[in-house]
Amino acid sequence: MNPNPKFPNPAFFNDLVGKLGEVLKQSPAKDIEQNLKAGVTSMLGKLDMVSREEFDVQTEVLLRTREKLAQLEARLLQLEKSAQTGPEKQQPEA
Repeated sequence: MNPNPKFPNPAFFNDLVGKLGEVLKQSPAKDIEQNLKAGVTSMLGKLDMVSREEFDVQTEVLLRTREKLAQLEARLLQLEKSAQTGPEKQQPEA
């Protein structure tokens, strides 16, 4: 399951780097592997992404915010009902 269809999943990049690393180990171009890893790491660093930990923290914040909103909506509804029924019960006598 890929949450962001624009980018391949991280396993794809890990697999790609691993396979390229195996090929490069068999060739005399060991420093190319290091440059490739640095390039891929740099490319991933420039993407507008967040860490899993930060995502999980924001998910928890959003959940608490939704719960608080539901409580406030229920309280507002209760206050609106009280305001509608309140003046009818307390009509001034003429």
